[in-house]
Amino acid sequence: MSATLLINKLRTAAAVSRRLVLNDPVINRTRVAFTARFYSAFMSDSLIFRQLFEAESSTYTYLLADTETKEAVLVDPVLETVDRDLKLINELGLKLKVALNTHCHADHITGTGLLKKNIFGLKSAISKHSGAAADIQLSEGDRIAFGKHYLSVLETPGHTDGCLTYVTEDQSMAFTGDALLIRGCGRTDFQQGSPKRLYKSIHKKIFSLPGSCLIYPAHDYKGQTVSTVDEEKKFNPRLTKSQDEFVNIMNNLNLPKPKKLDISVPANLVCGLHDV
Repeated sequence: MSATLLINKLRTAAAVSRRLVLNDPVINRTRVAFTARFYSAFMSDSLIFRQLFEAESSTYTYLLADTETKEAVLVDPVLETVDRDLKLINELGLKLKVALNTHCHADHITGTGLLKKNIFGLKSAISKHSGAAADIQLSEGDRIAFGKHYLSVLETPGHTDGCLTYVTEDQSMAFTGDALLIRGCGRTDFQQGSPKRLYKSIHKKIFSLPGSCLIYPAHDYKGQTVSTVDEEKKFNPRLTKSQDEFVNIMNNLNLPKPKKLDISVPANLVCGLHDV
C-alpha cells in the first residue's frame, strides 16, 4: 500500500469517526487528543512514520523508515530528546542513515552531533546556504534516499537563508521547518530573514505541491500536529494576504528574541557539538 493510499484511508476513517462522535459529549471532549494521536504515527506496507515532540521548544522531530530495508532518516532532532530517539530507533530495528535539519535553528540545539557520536556511519545534512557544518550540503532538487523511498529538497528561504522543505517522493507529505507553520510562518527579523523571500518561497514552492499534501512543521505552540497545503492556502491568516500586507505584518511583529538564541546558533553551526 502506498503512503498516499494509506493517508487517504486515514482521512476517510477520521471523517467517519468525527460524524459518529459529534453528538456524544463524552467522546467529543477527547476528540482533539484522539486526532493528535491519530496523526502522530503510521506504518504502511512500505513506510514507517513517527512524529515526535520536544516540549521546551515545542519542536517536532520526524522519523521515516523503509519497512523492508529498515533504512531511516530523522528530521530536526533535538539534543534533549536524543535518548528517546535512539531508544525508538533501536526498538524498531532501524538503521538511521541521515539526520537532517530544515535550517540552523535558533531556539534549540540540534541532536545531530550527539546522534553521530552514538550511531556509526550516520551522516548529517543541512542546506549549503545555512553556513553550518554537515556531512551533506543540500540544495534544490537533491534527494535523500532511504530504502525504496526518498525525500526531495526544496529551498524555501526567508525565515533564514538556509531553510529547506523536505518532500516525500509521492508528494503526500512535506516537512516545512519554520518556513510554513500551521496557520502561521517563521519570523523574519534575524538570521538573514526576509519577509519577501519567505512569501515567495511558500507561494511558489510549498503552495505548488498538491492540495492534499500534508504539512508537518518544525514547531507548533497550540497542540496542532498537521495541516494540508489547501488548508494553509485558505486559512493561514498571514499567507492569504498580499505580499505587501504580509511584509508589513512580519515587519511589525516585535517579538522577543528566542531564549536560547545565543547558545543555539553557535552550537548548530558546528552540528550541535558545541560543549557536548
